[in-house]
Amino acid sequence: MQTERVAIEGMHCANCSALIQKVVGNMDGVETCAVNLAANNGEVTFDPAVTNMPAVVETIVGLGYGATVIPQEGRAAFDEERHKREAAQRAHDLRMFVIALTLAALVMVIGMTPAGMALIMPLADAVFGPHHTHEQMMLVMNLVNMVLTIPVQFVCGARFYRGAWGALKARSANMDTLVAVGTSIAFAYSVYVTFSPTTTGTMAPFETSTMLIAFVLLGKMLEARAKGRAGEAVESLMSLAPKTAHVRREGELRDLPTDDLRVGDVVVVRPGERVPADGVVISGRSSVDESMLTGEPMPQEKAAGDEVTGATINGNGTLTVRATRVGAESTLSRIVEMVEKAQGSRPHIQQLADRIAGVFVPTILCLGLLTFVCWLIAAATSGSVTTASFERALMAGISVIVVACPCALGLATPTAVMVGTGKGAEQGILIKDGDALQMAGRIRKVVFDKTGTLTEGMPMVVGIECGDVASKEDVIRFAGALERGSEHPLARAVLMYAAEHDVAIPENMVDDFESRTGRGVVGRVDGELFGFGNELLVRELTGEGLPTWCEEFAQRGAGANATVMYLVFEAYGVAAAIAAADKPKASAAEGIAALQDLGCEVYLLTGDAQAPARNVATEVGIDANNVLAEVLPDQKANTVASLLDPTHEKLVAMVGDGINDTPALATADLGIAMGAGSDAALEVGQIVLMHDDVRDVARAIRLSRATMRKIRQNFAWALGYNLVLVPLAAFGILPPELSSACMALSSVSVVSNSLLLRRVQL
Repeated sequence: MQTERVAIEGMHCANCSALIQKVVGNMDGVETCAVNLAANNGEVTFDPAVTNMPAVVETIVGLGYGATVIPQEGRAAFDEERHKREAAQRAHDLRMFVIALTLAALVMVIGMTPAGMALIMPLADAVFGPHHTHEQMMLVMNLVNMVLTIPVQFVCGARFYRGAWGALKARSANMDTLVAVGTSIAFAYSVYVTFSPTTTGTMAPFETSTMLIAFVLLGKMLEARAKGRAGEAVESLMSLAPKTAHVRREGELRDLPTDDLRVGDVVVVRPGERVPADGVVISGRSSVDESMLTGEPMPQEKAAGDEVTGATINGNGTLTVRATRVGAESTLSRIVEMVEKAQGSRPHIQQLADRIAGVFVPTILCLGLLTFVCWLIAAATSGSVTTASFERALMAGISVIVVACPCALGLATPTAVMVGTGKGAEQGILIKDGDALQMAGRIRKVVFDKTGTLTEGMPMVVGIECGDVASKEDVIRFAGALERGSEHPLARAVLMYAAEHDVAIPENMVDDFESRTGRGVVGRVDGELFGFGNELLVRELTGEGLPTWCEEFAQRGAGANATVMYLVFEAYGVAAAIAAADKPKASAAEGIAALQDLGCEVYLLTGDAQAPARNVATEVGIDANNVLAEVLPDQKANTVASLLDPTHEKLVAMVGDGINDTPALATADLGIAMGAGSDAALEVGQIVLMHDDVRDVARAIRLSRATMRKIRQNFAWALGYNLVLVPLAAFGILPPELSSACMALSSVSVVSNSLLLRRVQL
């Protein structure tokens, strides 16, 4: 299966997005199709052996919408072209609105004011002579208004006819259907009044259709502007990428578009410039501002051999960098893609709007017809079916059709999701999809991995105790030789200690190296088996427990937060004990307190022994009863599973570093990876905390709850609006002009309410 994204133009309401989803989703070879009304895009997963994107685009265009595949490469040029089209469309919409409003105002002045009568009088004199009748005067006035209305109805309102026709071809109906039907009925009735002998001398209500179209166009303009603001977060992220790079090719330094960069290219980054791609420094020294990625305000020193990330800002020095990841593979592009996918995703709560949208427009059309019939029956019952009563019935039916707004329902969820995920991205909280955003607010238990998540992840050797068979230098040499190839934080601590104390570690000292998960590492020197690990490894190699001096060292000299590892020989037992301590992150205690204030129960999960684990828990504010220590890596997932709520009412989140916690992250209801942009963190977990700040877990939960509140408010407004105003229109309290104004403003209100999320303090 292949997944592609497509930019869609011309969607107006939930029925538009539902129509595209339905038709494209039913194509042969298409597995799924998800369309986002607020983001004006869609994601299609299909079998390339059966269909392709040109066929998908052709299908969408056939429904009356614009469609363009969003490329993975050359995104900057595509977006620039898309922005040009959108700007041209906005200018066109503004022209249409100005024309519609101007002509609608003229129609109202002519038909409803004495000044209008004075304007038409000379024309009536010219046509029928100075002694024309009232009926002749009305005929001229109606003809002038009809001439003014025709361009509004069929030029300014052409978009509604195109949309309605596309929906009709797909045997569906949308907002365009409501506007096209309502205004067409009003226009046709006005033409009838103008030419029918039975209505001679009656003023035709051409102002109804002109004002309807003008108000709807105004609403669409305001809605488009508000939707654009909802998507500003992605625009802001994409603007971080520089447009050009200084590239060395064929012995020359050339300025090329960053889209033309290739892996292996050598680029020069001058002081104050942004790094154009992910890469490795091959020469130069400078400080680089990585705050957009890590949240760390202090610039990081970079020299030859160090990695740099695209879009970060170079300091005062000049760096020469070899590009390792460019285009869609760069860290920034992957972050942008993640945010866009999240904004285009459809959380489960959206299903309510989808179900309502499926029957909304047909129901409203039926209610409009029913309203018209009921008014006529009421007039017939009273014995006064006149032109005036017929017009009142018709206007009431039109009001019902145009006051109903499926747009507000369609925008209720996606606009809030767009703003919520965008705000999260601005603060380094990357939420991968709408379901993760929805679930985060229901978290009631949070399980933290210890090393690298709650602690700095950089333990330091704080004590060494030797037995009778080794010196400290020999202990570090043997332990370092075993740990040379390990990525474990304790291995780094031992090797760092060796470097600081000038202890040389031979490269080929150990044979038959083996890592024993959850226990340590073993190998052979001159045929003799020895290992470096925890108490479990000691028991495994010797068949006995720890000697008394080891236990005393662990209690006396290791320190409260230290983890003790043992150098043990199979032949004669424990030779030494090394203690390494890892201090909690500065944000840990505040982050834990924030979670507890949100009503969350916090757990600490680690493979460390009980004593150091409990000490860390106490230091950061976690209840000692919630410490899950001495858990082997392959048992972490089962431990998390034991905390899950079978009813799925109180969800469990697992927070890890995204490297070795994958099973536990996947087992939890919600996986949260802390990784400062590491590859593993971007791949693992439904939420990625770029800043490695424990407080961001609480911020993510607060963001979710705020977003879900906005969605519920939007639904309440959208449903309440229709439930209140449709009956008012049916009873004739709302005239069509006011009904169209209400309809235009209802969707704007929903989008504006979603935009208030940007002010939420996390």
